[in-house]
Amino acid sequence: MRDIEEFRGIGQFGSAYRVMLENDSNAQGSVDRVLAESMVKLCSKTANYLYKAYTPLKVSYRKGTRPILESRVKSIAAGCSSDEESVERIALFTSRLQEKAEDDLDRIRIGGIEEDIIERGSEWCTELARVGCVLCQVAGFPARLVMLADTRKAYSGHAIIEAHQTANWGAVDTATGIVYRHIGGKPASTWDLMKDAQLVKRHWRNESTLYTRPEQFRAATITNYFVWQWKDYNYTVSGLNDYYRSILNVANKGWPGGLRWLHGEDNPVLRKSAMRTET
Repeated sequence: MRDIEEFRGIGQFGSAYRVMLENDSNAQGSVDRVLAESMVKLCSKTANYLYKAYTPLKVSYRKGTRPILESRVKSIAAGCSSDEESVERIALFTSRLQEKAEDDLDRIRIGGIEEDIIERGSEWCTELARVGCVLCQVAGFPARLVMLADTRKAYSGHAIIEAHQTANWGAVDTATGIVYRHIGGKPASTWDLMKDAQLVKRHWRNESTLYTRPEQFRAATITNYFVWQWKDYNYTVSGLNDYYRSILNVANKGWPGGLRWLHGEDNPVLRKSAMRTET
């Protein structure tokens, strides 16, 4: 596709989200930062390219390269009778990693290879998506990362994946365990969900599937991440910076005063230097 660069990068969700992503707690140059900088906007101009040519359908993982992940996949998929069931089991596994995640802001660690994330647990949707992506690939399914954003609300980004199964790309929420499907069982892609609000709504369960609402699919990007290229990335582990700590402190209080941008990210005058002090 020509001119793909205009649809690539952290500015695809608008100026406020760009500031948020620029202030990410992950170390500069680390894997999740690099992946965010590589994401490609999903829209009418890019959809054909993203679903036809962008992600190779050949999985080039070599057995024995990541034995711990292979062991996990073997355990997760034991007894599965179909590809669809295997993907559902992987989504359930990643969603449960939140149960053992550290909730003390001083002790939270982010980053690291997928084996690290599985060991320590995580509540960060970007990390759960990265784990789900590589587990699918080790299991033999093409997979890639998806970032969603409700661009009309502050701090309303969410990471999921797409897995290629039964000859179709299907959206999989690795934080909630939701595997999106059409009526009849065909995988539903992120693009399908962006175009059909009712398709999103039919997957709502309860408050545990908070992100399963049409507004979350107002904007999306797709990023390739391949487990067989893991040595090309920096997996530095870091703690929370002041920017994210301030946001989480207010979130933990239930957003008194309502959900809003805390550091002027949506203010043209202030957005270039979002404050890094606690609120």
